[in-house]
Amino acid sequence: MVDARFEEGADRPIALVAEAPEDLTVLSALVQDAVFPITEMTWDRKARKLALLVNRFRWEDRASAEAARRPYERVQSLLIVGGVLKVASQGIDRGDPDTILSILALDWQPGADGAGRLVVVLAGDGAISVEAECLDVSLKDVTRPYRAPSGHVPAHEG
Repeated sequence: MVDARFEEGADRPIALVAEAPEDLTVLSALVQDAVFPITEMTWDRKARKLALLVNRFRWEDRASAEAARRPYERVQSLLIVGGVLKVASQGIDRGDPDTILSILALDWQPGADGAGRLVVVLAGDGAISVEAECLDVSLKDVTRPYRAPSGHVPAHEG
C-alpha cells in the first residue's frame, strides 16, 4: 500500500459518510452556512431517509479562492440521513414554501444501542430533529461549483 500524495487531493466533488460522531464533525463543518428552500427537504418514510438538497458554501476551497483572487463558490449537495424513524422541526414555518433555511451545525445526540437523534441546527433558532436507528449521514456534491451569489464568505454575528 502506498500513501496518498497531496496532488491526489485535487479539486473534486465531495462524497463523504458519517457513521461516528467524529465523522459528523467534518460534515458539520462542510455544511455550515448551507442554504436551502424548505421545499428541498424530503422524508421518505418507507425508505427511512431524510434528504436535503442544499446550496453549500465551499469552505474547503476558501483559501484557494483567496490565494487566486477568484470568487468564492457554492455547490449543490445532497445531505442524506439514513435509518430515520421520526422527523420533527422547531422554529420554522413548514407551511410556507418560500421559507429559506440556513444550516449552522449538525449535532448527534446518542441514545441506546447506537440509536440517537441528529439535530440540524438552523439560523434563527430553528432546528430539525431526526430520530434515527444509527448515525448514518452522507454528503455528496451533485453539481459543479458556481460563484457564490453574495460574493462574500458567510459571517456570523456574535
